[in-house]
Amino acid sequence: MAQANSMMENSSFLGFNILKNSNRNLRRLCVNPHVIPLDRKTLRKGVRTTRPVVVAAISEDLVKLVRVEKPVTFMVRAVLTVRNKNKEDLTETLLKKLDAFADQIGRNVVLELYSNDIDPKTRAPKKSKGAALKDWSKKSNLKTERVNYIADILVDSEFGIPGAITITNKHQKEFFLESIIIEGFACGPVHFPCNSWVQSTKDHSKPRVFFSNQPYLPHETPAGLKYLRDQELKDLRGDGAGVRKLSDRVYDYDVYNDLGNPDRGNEYIRPSLGGEKIPYPRRCRTGRVPSDTDILAESRVEKPFPVYVPRDEQFEESKANAFSTGRLKAVLHNLLPQIVANISKKHDFKGFSQIDSLYSEGVLLKLGLQDDLVKKLPLPKLVSRLHESSQGGGLLKYDTPKILSKDKFAWLRDDEFARQAIAGVNPVSIERLQVFPPVSRLDPEKYGPQESALREEHIVGHLDGMTVQQALEENKLFIIDYHDTYLPFLDRINALDGRKAYATRTIFYLNPAGTLMPVAIELSLPQGLPGSESKRVVTPPVDATSNWLWQLAKAHVCANDAGIHQLVHHWLRTHASMEPFILAAHRQLSAMHPIYKLLDPHMRYTLEINALARQNLINADGVIEQCFTPGRYCMEMSAAAYKNWRFDLEGLPTDLIRRGIAVRDPSKPHGLKLLIEDYPYAADGLMIWEAIQTWVRTYVNRYYPDSAHICNDRELQAWYAESINVGHADLRHEDWWPTLADADDLTGILTTIIWLASAQHAALNFGQYPYGGYIPNRPPLMRRLLPDENDPEYTCFHDDPQKYFLSALPSLLQSTKFMAVVDTLSTHSPDEEYIGERQQTDTWTGDSEIVEAFYGFSAEIGRIEKEIEKRNSDASLKNRCGAGVLPYELLAPSSGPGVTCRGVPNSVSI
Repeated sequence: MAQANSMMENSSFLGFNILKNSNRNLRRLCVNPHVIPLDRKTLRKGVRTTRPVVVAAISEDLVKLVRVEKPVTFMVRAVLTVRNKNKEDLTETLLKKLDAFADQIGRNVVLELYSNDIDPKTRAPKKSKGAALKDWSKKSNLKTERVNYIADILVDSEFGIPGAITITNKHQKEFFLESIIIEGFACGPVHFPCNSWVQSTKDHSKPRVFFSNQPYLPHETPAGLKYLRDQELKDLRGDGAGVRKLSDRVYDYDVYNDLGNPDRGNEYIRPSLGGEKIPYPRRCRTGRVPSDTDILAESRVEKPFPVYVPRDEQFEESKANAFSTGRLKAVLHNLLPQIVANISKKHDFKGFSQIDSLYSEGVLLKLGLQDDLVKKLPLPKLVSRLHESSQGGGLLKYDTPKILSKDKFAWLRDDEFARQAIAGVNPVSIERLQVFPPVSRLDPEKYGPQESALREEHIVGHLDGMTVQQALEENKLFIIDYHDTYLPFLDRINALDGRKAYATRTIFYLNPAGTLMPVAIELSLPQGLPGSESKRVVTPPVDATSNWLWQLAKAHVCANDAGIHQLVHHWLRTHASMEPFILAAHRQLSAMHPIYKLLDPHMRYTLEINALARQNLINADGVIEQCFTPGRYCMEMSAAAYKNWRFDLEGLPTDLIRRGIAVRDPSKPHGLKLLIEDYPYAADGLMIWEAIQTWVRTYVNRYYPDSAHICNDRELQAWYAESINVGHADLRHEDWWPTLADADDLTGILTTIIWLASAQHAALNFGQYPYGGYIPNRPPLMRRLLPDENDPEYTCFHDDPQKYFLSALPSLLQSTKFMAVVDTLSTHSPDEEYIGERQQTDTWTGDSEIVEAFYGFSAEIGRIEKEIEKRNSDASLKNRCGAGVLPYELLAPSSGPGVTCRGVPNSVSI
């Protein structure tokens, strides 16, 4: 009894209901569940014995009393952490005041606690009575970022362990719930990670359910939680009908039938992507009604109106603000050059100094109109305030891209052109050349004979005395080959106004210093009239004329590369291909499933950024079509590449082997020998890949001691099957999909997904402005072909090659628009979560062994970061260290906010 009194005194918030048939001694009892380890023999077969089994522990005196009396009731306390908005509009402020008043008259936020156990009398889940938050109105005026609210919940001595909690929000306004802690059980605090919006009952009548952080495989689900687990998944799937409201939490699939806007006219019609005709991954369904002119095309929602994604997928406030600020800068950087372009007779850059002035003097260049225009333009007050607060109108200037920070003329050098193929923004296109001349796989009946124009005499003089065959055998020749990707589209691309492109091949030689050098560029056009040349080979220059032709050829290669990088490697292989796995995870994996808990941080914001891309970037006449060479055919090119996409080759080691850049070698680190030893992307990436793989393997082995557990996990199997059969439906019959039958299978699948969402996306995304913000280094489109001596424009080229070169680059308006967009896309938001980090580090799972393993993973990521810093200071690694050479930091795990050219976020979040 003394112990019970002591427990009551130490828990100041605990209250007690006194049983009606009172017993004076019973009044002073405090009952709490305890963690009691059971003997292995008492555990049923198949249940892991490493976890403690939680049961209610009560004193012997009370046991005797309980046998004749009703269960003792006692209070536990729920502490809810709610995140406030930093800035509210007038409507939100009024609703907040209304809710504070309504809370006082009984329109509360009400909680019900669910036990892991079934009620033996009703055979239904055992739950507490409803309890309202008791301090909402009192704290309604707090301006802090986070506010803790309290509710006292009455439970009885037979309640068991809480496993779920439901919340009914009777207010007018939704609120963002970070977490709940239940205090008062002797087992210690019970944590409920939430990180979700709780809607008002006027929008969604059902209570929201949250589960504790204790992970359970489906067959381990406590009896009291089974119904809630199944019902929650059913609600998340929806019924596949109707238009989705912004407050919904429904995850479903659709094809890309919303990129065009046929109601605006024929030039805005785009084919649907996804289906037998044009295979493509599926995207999140919005349910919008069809357009007026095409029943198969979904109607458009144009900015600033939001596109539906499930409510919890929308950007949180700091992310939304950072993105909006970037979009605002994009508007300014877009609008003002348009004014300049209208004032100026010609829209081309007049000289390289004019490009430089974008960074030093701002987009209004030297016209002296900057302040006057800003004052006169009908811009929002926010714009004016931002302009006034920026020093010297800095808002209207571009930051100097990192490529210019060490050597202003680095972009002109051949060694830098080659270095960026393995350490730039697109280091995943280069392959080992295995046969010379290169061979096309295009159907000759459809495209004509496609024999390469490359010959041994073009490159043999650059091979340090080797023959081409010797160089092939010694793995010294590499290629970036865009011939087959671009050629089928070239007639249509070159018919567009202001677009001119080749299908390019670039041959590189790996010299004894370990660096690459370009030795030949093949430029191909579709076969024209008989006798006309459709292929042209350009080699390193020997005089002034050939120097400018070489620079133009390299610019065309970069424009090819920019398109494939953006449309295939970046958008398709990380953004679009990840979306089906995310949709299926929310639909098929319960929040209490251990694999959901593992994947959760790697799915953050991806659906929202993809929806914004469909609205503003990859849509008809969107930024991608305006700024990249393929124009209106951009997404068709992306879809053409999807036919050759293979999930089983998306992991880093298999991708390196597929490209011939590495061979298996058990004696080498990571089991691979790199044929380009100083390959920064691959060398750093393999460290991160192995760290992810080790962490995932530890995690998987913890929950799946044998293959039977994996095969019998209905949620896991449903997730993977739906990702393939629905999310990637057009490729579902391919035989290369990995099986999911044992721990190695699951480890490989999960490692690949986490790699793509984190490191692969980071390597392809956050260098876009640092490398592409200087247009001559990496033009996203070209407007002129190389002049031929028989062309009338050859005289213009010969007389003023610099002017011709600048006229071939994007225009002033195209350049500034592109720069503004890639500036936004290269920016880390303040709330970014990087690899090795996660929200609520100690409580995201209730499995202490896994928490400990995660700290080990975090420590390994920290070690990798130090190793990358060390490599970037190693003078022997010439692709990342040297005079004028940028260090390779795109896979350095951490970063501050802004455009840093480093940092590996957990997810595809921008």
